[in-house]
Amino acid sequence: MKVSSLLIICFCLISRALGKPRFPEQEKDPKFWTAWAQRTLKNALTLQTLNTNIAKNLILFLGDGMGVPTVTAARILKGQLSGQSGEETLLEMDKFPFVSLAKTYNTNAQVPDSAGTATAYLCGVKANEGTVGVNAAAVRSQCNTTKGNEVTSILRWAKDAGKSVGIVTTTRVNHATPSAAYAHCVDRDWYSDNEMPADALETGCKDIARQLFENIPDINVIMGGGRRYMFPRNTPDAEYPDMAKHNGTRKDGRNLDFKVTAKGHYVWNKQQLLSLNPSNVDYLLGLFEPMDLTYDLERNDETDPSLTEMVDVAIKILRKNPNGFYLLVEGGRIDHGHHEGKAKQALYEAVEMDRAIGRADLMTSIHDTLTIVTADHSHMFNFGGYTARGNTIFGLAPMLSDVDQKPYTSIIYGNGPGYKIVNGVRQNITGVNYLDNNYQAQAAVPLVSETHGGEDVAVFAKGPLAHLLHGVHEQNYIPHVMAYAACIGQNREHCTTNGGAAGLRPIVSSIAALLTVSRLLC
Repeated sequence: MKVSSLLIICFCLISRALGKPRFPEQEKDPKFWTAWAQRTLKNALTLQTLNTNIAKNLILFLGDGMGVPTVTAARILKGQLSGQSGEETLLEMDKFPFVSLAKTYNTNAQVPDSAGTATAYLCGVKANEGTVGVNAAAVRSQCNTTKGNEVTSILRWAKDAGKSVGIVTTTRVNHATPSAAYAHCVDRDWYSDNEMPADALETGCKDIARQLFENIPDINVIMGGGRRYMFPRNTPDAEYPDMAKHNGTRKDGRNLDFKVTAKGHYVWNKQQLLSLNPSNVDYLLGLFEPMDLTYDLERNDETDPSLTEMVDVAIKILRKNPNGFYLLVEGGRIDHGHHEGKAKQALYEAVEMDRAIGRADLMTSIHDTLTIVTADHSHMFNFGGYTARGNTIFGLAPMLSDVDQKPYTSIIYGNGPGYKIVNGVRQNITGVNYLDNNYQAQAAVPLVSETHGGEDVAVFAKGPLAHLLHGVHEQNYIPHVMAYAACIGQNREHCTTNGGAAGLRPIVSSIAALLTVSRLLC
């Protein structure tokens, strides 16, 4: 142990003794930074002319668990994957001109869960943890509190306005985030009737998978995982017929498989998905795993579509509608990686979602498409330790702990499964492969599953009326802005003024005039 520690110290000293800065030579020149800042300033000044068009299309990218530390770490990872040091890299979401913060608490929870938050940013009202598509009068797991407390989502508002609508996720399509778009359920875990208590079934509550097909008829695009919840119990899975754990779960004998028509298709693998001609598809159900999709790091590129590929197909289908579309895209497994303490999995998921954001940007226009990127909540994830510029984001801090004289990684969790004590003291990770895809970063408090964080999350916005997302807001403000921009739902009286542009009332214009915006573009 002592020899290993000495080697690490010597390595750090030798690296510093070489004297070569680990940053580009041009950064030594003040003119480099001045010129960059001036370019950024010029870009920011262009934002004084606000985009007040009506938003024909609406896209919400939701990084589940993508708190600000995750965004920063994903930025560094993206750059390092491209051979750069990483810190100076721009994520696609970094290029959005307007950024604000959202307060994520649930009505009954200081640190929220993904169900209550989904109800906020999709339905426009805050709700209790564990519930989807119902207001705060509904009590988790109490079926008889559902009726009369249902709230509708922006996906429903868009559908009622004649737009095409879609959901794309890397989790189950009946998981917390997507389910708030169409379901009204007092328990996020009621995936199928198999997971529901007898009294809830007797009282008349419906499972979430069933509501996906019954509540909002003709959702145009649904892609993600969750096959097992759509088929009768013990029905073998199409992809894993010999693995009983992936069999269907439904006790009611229903087969919720998509009804294939001339322009309606059901697919369960990448080849089937990419063989479709979007021009001939009006409805698509893609269920690519029995439960959640695999992590992007472990994805079989031959059989499993990436989030970017799913988004590409979804937009090609949805944009055919002359009235426009609403699309919800969830990078859902960022959250799962963090819960497992597997930072590498989480950050690669975030980078893949950023690729999907870039693809959507190429396929749409800021003139008629409002795009928002945000998170439902954060996690107990962070990184530090005075690491040098360009240090691999998954690497060690440059110094040993001055308390136990052991190395530690820059990435640390506040709690979670990475807490490890060996012979009564903190584990020495000198001989541990901390670059492994499934390495569980050290945590301060032992838990089977790492928890969410309670801080505000970032909201990135571009397109028509994106400037309305500024400052600090309640999370449920988000769908109201999107609906206002698209002239759907309530507050539509402004849509017939100014020759078809979304005429802003004086109070809104006054707020916009007070905005101070910095656009982080080079």
